[in-house]
Amino acid sequence: MKSSKVTEKYQATIPHNVRNFLHLKKGDRVMFKIEQDKVVLNKLPYMDHEYLDSLSNVLAEWSSKEDEEAYNDL
Repeated sequence: MKSSKVTEKYQATIPHNVRNFLHLKKGDRVMFKIEQDKVVLNKLPYMDHEYLDSLSNVLAEWSSKEDEEAYNDL
């Protein structure tokens, strides 16, 4: 079992053997899931977040109160 120290900014290094097991590389995203009395760390599948963020600006035109009401019961 490996351990890691939490910094002032609440950051911790993922141990080498865990990074290897999850095939983590710089820039990868991970997810923390609480399951009863433990926390599970999973590697998230690759997503182009820059592209998805750019789409949110385009799709914002459909996020009005009127649109919510029109599509609420679909």
